Amino acid sequence: MPATLDPRGVRFTAAVTTVILAVGLVTGSWRVLGAQTVLFALCAFVGMGLNPWGAVYRSTVAPRLPEVSESEREAPAPARFAQGVGFAFALVATVGYALEWTAVGVVANALALVAALLNAAFGYCMGCQLYLVLRRFSPANRAPTG
Repeated sequence: MPATLDPRGVRFTAAVTTVILAVGLVTGSWRVLGAQTVLFALCAFVGMGLNPWGAVYRSTVAPRLPEVSESEREAPAPARFAQGVGFAFALVATVGYALEWTAVGVVANALALVAALLNAAFGYCMGCQLYLVLRRFSPANRAPTG
């Protein structure tokens, strides 16, 4: 069984990501967005354990909080998918800013920022919800006909 995630750690990471994306939006820096794009890629395509903000949470914040019960923990697959969605938006923003297509960069950056902020502030993960919708309609989850 894959390791589960502490939802507070996911929200902590989303809060740091919100700040990075806000800095990217304010500065229009493709370098800032490029760094976040790399983080999204590592988490989505290699593993959630590579997120440095998750490591900060686990080493400094989590030890000061009460233990999370196993029933409160989250499966990593939806969060990894959400990181992939974040990667796509951050990549578009990075390319937009780098090629001086400011409108493209701003829109993609702003959409990623809204998603990260929703997760950080309210625990609502848009990418996770999209993952669940796509899983519901995947061929493996359809009832056999006939």
